[in-house]
Amino acid sequence: MEMFKKSDLSPLKRLRVKRFMTQKQLGKALGVTEMTVSNWESGRSVPKLTPVQYKKLLEILQITSAELPDQFGFPSDADG
Repeated sequence: MEMFKKSDLSPLKRLRVKRFMTQKQLGKALGVTEMTVSNWESGRSVPKLTPVQYKKLLEILQITSAELPDQFGFPSDADG
């Protein structure tokens, strides 16, 4: 298994890895593809979640809405 420094991980990936989940597992739980989760984490796309998906994401990551990052990917990638 690869070792990552926290600074190497996007905010969403950091939360996902903390819960020992793969992109595929998170995607399946939210009803999206693994590629969609990858795009969120890289900053290539912004999540458009339904209220049900939003609640499920908070439950899976075991965080409150206040703890949810403003951006899932790297800010520098989204600005590019």
